[in-house]
Amino acid sequence: MYKHRTLKEIKWGIIGVGDVCEVKSAPAMNLIKHSSIAAVMRRNKAKAEDYARRHHVPYYTNDVDELLNHPEVNAVYIATPPGSHADLAMKVAEAGLPCYVEKPMARNFDECITMIEAFEKAELPLWVAYYRRTLPNFVKIKELVETGHIGDIRSVSIEMFKALDNDLIANSEVNWRVDPKIAGGGYFHDLASHQLDFLDFLFGPVKAANGYSSNQAGVYPADDIVTASYAFENGVIGNGIWCFNAAKNAEKEVTTIVGSKGKITYQSFGSSDVKIDIDSGPTQTLKFEYPKHIQQYLIQTVVDELRGVGTCPSTAESAARTNMVMDWILK
Repeated sequence: MYKHRTLKEIKWGIIGVGDVCEVKSAPAMNLIKHSSIAAVMRRNKAKAEDYARRHHVPYYTNDVDELLNHPEVNAVYIATPPGSHADLAMKVAEAGLPCYVEKPMARNFDECITMIEAFEKAELPLWVAYYRRTLPNFVKIKELVETGHIGDIRSVSIEMFKALDNDLIANSEVNWRVDPKIAGGGYFHDLASHQLDFLDFLFGPVKAANGYSSNQAGVYPADDIVTASYAFENGVIGNGIWCFNAAKNAEKEVTTIVGSKGKITYQSFGSSDVKIDIDSGPTQTLKFEYPKHIQQYLIQTVVDELRGVGTCPSTAESAARTNMVMDWILK
């Protein structure tokens, strides 16, 4: 039993109020009933103050310990790049606070295990921001698979081709997403983690995976192309390719789930449409809308679990499995 399972009101302290906190995540914490932001932290105190002013947060600081010891803060959101997740999570656990951390959970599986062990020892919950587990189009895909709409599932394939970003090339030295020391890898870690985590949600754990990676264009330190094959414990077989150095006219992002009676195709980024093709009928396209604050539905489940009225589907254990699969793929 977690020590903080029955909080009445969730008062968030946020570590690292950067870009992800502008629209995607943090504003939802002030919209959800029984939830509000009590304090924010950023190393640059002027930027922390600016964020607090614009988002009507009553307290700001540039000191992590100061935030963790704030008398109003009873839950923490770590919104920094992955390289600091493990160390910051240890501090949060030591402070006796439940934690919601950005994805990927850490740079590698070993760091994930360290985080899990710290929160288990402290008897505290730890969740990870894999919000696709709560978005309506992805929930619908899970329903279609589980009800056998396309029959028995045979395979799943991820294809992602993106052109080199000229702005990224010009600023590669300051872009943490392509610095393996901070991100754990390149755009594969940043983007494929979302896709692979959803497949874990859909099919359960992967039992084996392998792959190849390379830095073909040489414009930043991380790999820019990855291929993979993986097998789930339930018998589904998968493969994927992630290429971030392709021609502009080759750009593509699609996941295809093939069953014995049909297939489902969808995008993990971009369109929220879900396309269904079955042998016995016409193609069907289901339309969905995302919330303004894309993490709101997942954050709602975190608030619900802390209040003892629900559970969050994105746990530290499931998120760690995604890091493990990425480690296997990149060896």
